[in-house]
Amino acid sequence: MDRVAFVFPGQGAQHAGMGKLLQEGSAAAAEVFCVADSVCPGMSKLCFEGPEEALAITANTQVCMFAVELAAAMALKERGVQPVCAAGFSLGEVAALTFSGAVDLETGFRLVKRRGELMQRDAEKTECAMAAVVKLPPETVEKLCAGFEGVYPVNYNGPGQVSVAGRKEPMADFAKAVKDAGGRAIPIRVKGGFHCAFMADAAEAFGRELEQVCFAPPQIPLYSDYTAQVYGQDFPRLLSMQIKSPVRWQALVENMLASGVKTFVEVGPGKTLCGLISRIDANARVLNVEDMESLEKTVTEVGA
Repeated sequence: MDRVAFVFPGQGAQHAGMGKLLQEGSAAAAEVFCVADSVCPGMSKLCFEGPEEALAITANTQVCMFAVELAAAMALKERGVQPVCAAGFSLGEVAALTFSGAVDLETGFRLVKRRGELMQRDAEKTECAMAAVVKLPPETVEKLCAGFEGVYPVNYNGPGQVSVAGRKEPMADFAKAVKDAGGRAIPIRVKGGFHCAFMADAAEAFGRELEQVCFAPPQIPLYSDYTAQVYGQDFPRLLSMQIKSPVRWQALVENMLASGVKTFVEVGPGKTLCGLISRIDANARVLNVEDMESLEKTVTEVGA
């Protein structure tokens, strides 16, 4: 079997019906949803039935995505697929942390629930928008952001793609500046300005919550969005700083590749990370698991 990494996505790919087939077809996935409902009553129903408007609310999105991601990862593990390392994009990092064994499943749900609540609270303080800027190098995006008050580069996704967050008012002018520079600003389906100064209060409050958690050493190497490196022992600092700091996804994936990872399995709804990883290294093998069909395909592909 190739050296396999599990990668856990962030917000944006949520949809009504996600996780239902995994819950029906895998005992390990069903257990995840059982714990989810014990911590967040009605969460499984929201994943399986929606409505979409409720799923789009950050406080709901994060815990629902977390559940589906863990369900997919546990279903894979149940079938004998064991990764050599893990990472998550934004909220996905909490899922990766939980899968690594640094916290138990119930604690993971409580943490992601609180994270979502705090970020939702900060998102409601300022009307913001996010966009993925494509076809421009990071340096150009950073320079363009500097020309607008309250607009920040927040996710370094891969070659030619940097996500930005900013106050809603200047974002239309920012998009025009991007177009004039030869790029394109694609709106992202989230409600809030994440991974920048707009999340400072949430980061501080979440850090205080994390100080009360007893973390165990991860059973596999776990990569940090904040540093793009493998975690040490400073879990509260890394997880809280991540909320108000850019996600260094390209550097993180490059470090995984340098460690010998050949195959990346995106666990959870959609194939967003598969697309980003393929842009970072066209030779990397990318697979995904979001339902029973993709589970079977991935198990066959990795030769578990």
